[in-house]
Amino acid sequence: MYSHILFPTDGSDCADAALDHAIEHARTYDATLVALYVADVREVGYAAPALSLERVREALLESGEQVLDRVAETAREAGVEVETVVTEGTPASEIIRHADERDIDLVVMGTHGRSGIDRYLIGSVAERVVRGSDAPVLTVRQESA
Repeated sequence: MYSHILFPTDGSDCADAALDHAIEHARTYDATLVALYVADVREVGYAAPALSLERVREALLESGEQVLDRVAETAREAGVEVETVVTEGTPASEIIRHADERDIDLVVMGTHGRSGIDRYLIGSVAERVVRGSDAPVLTVRQESA
């Protein structure tokens, strides 16, 4: 049923909650887990104008590599084949593009559970992926503490 499962992650606790589901689906269907980190450098100039855009970009990409190293180690320990991809751009757009280009069968991702004005103004990456992806999307909420 599934041969390639996309797991987009930002390294957050919410994404980590979805990782268990992604690994379990990959193991159940003997699928390859494709872990994706999207470095979003759009607002760097506004958030940190004194910093070099290139330095911040490099730091974000390095952070993505570290996040994906942890994901890959966890997947391999569970006996799941894993590929890792670091890219940059708008997260939802890059997730959808990657899912389309790789013929992904299932996207498994965490939600951040935005509510109120934040959700109205910004929306969520997960919501945009659900609305824009041709592949089925499994969203996983982080359990309350």
